[in-house]
Amino acid sequence: MMSTPTPSYLQHKLTTFTLVIGAILFSFTLEKQANSAEPKRTPNIVFFLVDDLGWKDIGVYGSSFYHTPNVDGLAASGMRFTNAYAACQVCSPTRASIMTGKYPQRVGITDYIGAAQPDKWKRNTPLLPAPYQTRLALEETTLAEALKQRGYATFFAGKWHLGPEGNWPEDQGFDVNIGGIDRGGPYGGKKYFSPYGNPRLTDGPDGEHLPDRLASETVKFIEQHQDQPFLAYLSFYSVHTPLMAREDLKQKYDEIKQRIRFAGPIWGEEGKSKLRLVQEHSVYAGMVEAMDAAVGKVLDALDRLKLTDNTLVIFTSDNGGLSTSEGHPTSNLPLRGGKGWMYEGGIREPLVVRYPGVTSPGSESDALVTSPDFLPTILAVVDKPGDKIDTDGVSIISALEGKPLDRGPIFWHYPHYGNQGGSPTAAVREGDWKLIEWYEDGKVELFNLADDIGEKQNLADQQPEKRKELHQKLRQWRKAVGAILPTANPNYKATK
Repeated sequence: MMSTPTPSYLQHKLTTFTLVIGAILFSFTLEKQANSAEPKRTPNIVFFLVDDLGWKDIGVYGSSFYHTPNVDGLAASGMRFTNAYAACQVCSPTRASIMTGKYPQRVGITDYIGAAQPDKWKRNTPLLPAPYQTRLALEETTLAEALKQRGYATFFAGKWHLGPEGNWPEDQGFDVNIGGIDRGGPYGGKKYFSPYGNPRLTDGPDGEHLPDRLASETVKFIEQHQDQPFLAYLSFYSVHTPLMAREDLKQKYDEIKQRIRFAGPIWGEEGKSKLRLVQEHSVYAGMVEAMDAAVGKVLDALDRLKLTDNTLVIFTSDNGGLSTSEGHPTSNLPLRGGKGWMYEGGIREPLVVRYPGVTSPGSESDALVTSPDFLPTILAVVDKPGDKIDTDGVSIISALEGKPLDRGPIFWHYPHYGNQGGSPTAAVREGDWKLIEWYEDGKVELFNLADDIGEKQNLADQQPEKRKELHQKLRQWRKAVGAILPTANPNYKATK
């Protein structure tokens, strides 16, 4: 005999049925809302490139003298890279590499533009430097051109140094060019202060400071284009020579020096060059802080306009800090050497990347990164259709996500004599190992950077197999990119 359901049983069944139907309807509503929501906007790109900034010149990288709260704050909200490199130990090749995603040897710009060509060589050196291209060819597809093709507004401010008029930023894909010309420094007018004497930068009030002006122009562009995807490329003239700072900042660091009273030697040697061992140059410190304040002005604008969460920010430098000549304003220790040298002080760079939703705040990566990687990384972030661009770099998205980056070796080739004491060299780094070849005498140096970041112990004789392996990879790469070698100097006098 069947029993009659009790009221409580019927009530339970009804309640369960109601909950199930409610859950289905709620799920359907969420799905409908998700499908009707606006698609996520294409990310903006802000790229800060600082001239001659050394690996140790930022607080978060270990400087205890320079004041860099804004870049330190960017690192706290993003990712700091410990093994990031410039494509060259001097400026123009690295800048060409960032613009094209290629090694400098591919585009022929292997020295800073303005350096003497071999047919004009006057120095008594064993080798004649290799010839190099003096402009970034218009046929190259630049980062700006690639992003314009993908619907971006493009802006450039600051140092260009990639060729004469006709090859300036406005000819290479940038809608706006503020101050980008052929010069390698702020050499017109009052240099770092208005009037600037720059044909692509109108003068401001007398005494206006260049890094602040460039930041203000960048902010103005961002405000005008906040409703569309944009590339804002702020390429500082700072902290390149001439060594000039605001007087208030110079006085600030003079007072700090008086309080600290550094112990130990200030100077050492790198080869035949005088080498600064301690960061205590007041003018240079003022230049670093002014650059940092300019970075802060742009980052504050992103916050104010509520663009931060949809903006990829990259901060880096074009070569190592100037430590062996031209005022010797900074120290790169514990790295060896500085600008113009193939040692770590000449090529290892600060690199901070903030990609909201991808990079973990305050994170760190030891992935190997080099200048050609920026263009493919940015295009991977943008993820919009456009012409395919052949690059030597790789996307570092996996590193930004905190995952391993399997990218193989990275290479350098500098067939020139720099102004800072360095001479023609080539190098390769793979994993912890780095090999340097000196072109004058064929000497090879091999370092394990995990154990010897200061490159003090040459292991070429103790590790013949590793030396042979890396040297072979370097030769193969030179051939692949069409690297031009220096040649014997017929006028060289060994007795001089």
